[in-house]
Amino acid sequence: MQQSVSIRDLTLNFGSVKVLEHLNLDIAQGEFIVLLGPSGCGKSTLLNCIAGLLDVSDGQIFISGKNVTWLEPKDRGIGMVFQSYALYPQMTVEKNLSFGLRVAGMPKAEIDQRVARAAEILQIQPLLQRKPANLSGGQRQRVAIGRALVRDVDVFLFDEPLSNLDAKLRSDLRVEIKRLHQRLKNTMIYVTHDQIEALTLADRIAIMKNGVIQQLADPATIYNKPVNLYVAGFIGSPSMNFIPGTLDGETFTANDGTRIPVGAYDFVTRLSGATKSVLGVRPEHILLGDAARNMPFQTQAEIEIVEPMGSETLAWTKVAGVPVTFRCSSDIPLHVGEKVTVGFDIARGSLFNAESEARL
Repeated sequence: MQQSVSIRDLTLNFGSVKVLEHLNLDIAQGEFIVLLGPSGCGKSTLLNCIAGLLDVSDGQIFISGKNVTWLEPKDRGIGMVFQSYALYPQMTVEKNLSFGLRVAGMPKAEIDQRVARAAEILQIQPLLQRKPANLSGGQRQRVAIGRALVRDVDVFLFDEPLSNLDAKLRSDLRVEIKRLHQRLKNTMIYVTHDQIEALTLADRIAIMKNGVIQQLADPATIYNKPVNLYVAGFIGSPSMNFIPGTLDGETFTANDGTRIPVGAYDFVTRLSGATKSVLGVRPEHILLGDAARNMPFQTQAEIEIVEPMGSETLAWTKVAGVPVTFRCSSDIPLHVGEKVTVGFDIARGSLFNAESEARL
């Protein structure tokens, strides 16, 4: 498949601090890649390197087969959407959309055509004569996306574009961005710390920590087979439950002595002898009552906290001596202090080496 963006051995230092080190990433034509991680992990820095807003210390960046490592941002064939909208307050929406094209000396007819197309795609035709002060946050972000759209480029870069919006608007615009990608089929690189955005938008997710990509895979693989403890704990809300213990053959023994059969687990690598390990199980994979009694592992647990969420309920309890969260249908009544049977199948869980934190 043709590569749209290729990053080769990229290194970026701020003084003596290494922010990105020997980073490699290939993004296919038309792919939607999400760079995901907490603040300070290097995701926005990487995006700014691709955009040409930061000079790299070493390595190369290719866009559509062209080495753009030292080109100016305007010459890279990219359109960028910022978190802060970055609109000109004194200009109308129409002038904000057309400003870059007018500066570049594009013919007026072509400018009008591109502005009209972007306005139609983003459904902002009624707003063209308004100024940013008269727009809502969601409308401003649509205009910011439109300003990138009119450039008619191969690669769009999004730097946390929805983080300034309320939850409802974020959800609505997420759908709009997905629809936009399906319609345009351009390459999109999207930075966020919001895992819901990542899981719903991405073809592939690159999870970053300390300037290093921990795992690069499709959302289902990231969620179901995290490559290490960091990825497992970062993805999922509530987070994956972790039970520390020792793995010996096909039996995992928790630190409190609880024995959990793991023979059905799909090992990537097997350890020889008893080894300190961590068992991970997602809240929705812990079952209750009759369903739990059919699981390879089951135990009695006392409900400590109940959190109704509308269509589902979250509950906190203890399994093998450690706090555990599980998720169930809101149709199942749960009460604090109630004793319930909980169970799970390790075939749907994860096992990690406690020392290296790598998936087993």
